[in-house]
Amino acid sequence: MTRFFSAQLPSPAYVIEEDKLRQNLSLIKNVSEKGGVEIILALKAFAQWRGFPIFKEYISTTTASSPYEARLSVEKFGALAYTYSPAYEKNTFNEILKYSHHITFNSLSQYLTFYPMVKDWLAKGGHSISLGLRVNPEYSDIATDLYNPCTPGSRFGVLKESLQKRLPEGIEGFHFHCLCESSAESLVAVLKHLEQNFGQWLPSLKWLNMGGGHLMTCKGYNLNLLVNTLLTFKQKYPNLKIILEPGSAFLWQTGFLETSVVDIVENHGIQTAILNVSFTCHMPDCLEMPYSPVVRGAETLKNVSSEILQKTPFIYRLGGNSCLSGDFMGYWRFDHELQINEHIIFEDMIHYTTVKTNMFNGVAHPSLVLKHTNGDLEIYKTFHYEDYRDRMC
Repeated sequence: MTRFFSAQLPSPAYVIEEDKLRQNLSLIKNVSEKGGVEIILALKAFAQWRGFPIFKEYISTTTASSPYEARLSVEKFGALAYTYSPAYEKNTFNEILKYSHHITFNSLSQYLTFYPMVKDWLAKGGHSISLGLRVNPEYSDIATDLYNPCTPGSRFGVLKESLQKRLPEGIEGFHFHCLCESSAESLVAVLKHLEQNFGQWLPSLKWLNMGGGHLMTCKGYNLNLLVNTLLTFKQKYPNLKIILEPGSAFLWQTGFLETSVVDIVENHGIQTAILNVSFTCHMPDCLEMPYSPVVRGAETLKNVSSEILQKTPFIYRLGGNSCLSGDFMGYWRFDHELQINEHIIFEDMIHYTTVKTNMFNGVAHPSLVLKHTNGDLEIYKTFHYEDYRDRMC
């Protein structure tokens, strides 16, 4: 069984592998250059700013969804952000103005509320800001409703019937986000619906943000179709600057979560290895989607019957260390009997993990670690009681 563990590595720990990260970044930069588009990092998927110097070798900026993310982009990435939020607030919108060069409004009412503040900002000599609207093409092939922004009644984006023939003053771009870890074929389908619903306005715009969900670094993704689609769209609308803002694609298969077995319990023939991490605290997408993550050296099983449990050795559920009853997943088949203190590795646990972790039950976060290309480990951060205490005050 192939494992990675070092005595220098704290457990638990999220470990980013620099060589794999650079492979993804190189691919994304290549797509950007071939397609003639700008591809930027969505901070909602990854915001470990200690790693930003690596990203800056390949991309120029980020996309933010809140004042904190926009500020992080400026202070740690060194670049003004493309910013979109479902709802801006008056008491923090000046921060959005300060840290953004593009601002997208989710609704016409938000535009009407904040456009006077944008004009006032510009009149007082603030840096240039380009404004856009998020539009809803009313189409997405995302199967999980939790991640589908185009379901009927969605709170995201302006519908075509809400727009007049002439766009509101100051609107220079459209933004859509209809994908989630999706294929190039999905983008082609979305663009078809975008043109059907919003094509009359595209020739008058300066930019189009195609949002995130373009999983171009996944094995089997049709990169040629993506590039050709982007080139064809740009030829049809030469007035448009095209922006893509994936999150998962940057960090796809670039690291893992190292954990340890704390206890093994049995109930009605089901063995559960309790770990020093929590699904609800550290891997929430597993429960939300839901999906069973890949465990190194183990086979993921589905539809496990009591008969299979009785006849097949070394089948375990994996349980978290919080008090939530549902903080477990299963089943996995190992090639040996698990032991206390044994290390368990969850693969592909970098994107949408550290940004979503919480300290429910006072459970500590895993450490944040970079494994350099030469194998050296750099521990970005370990978490202590004070991190929990200061969040709770």
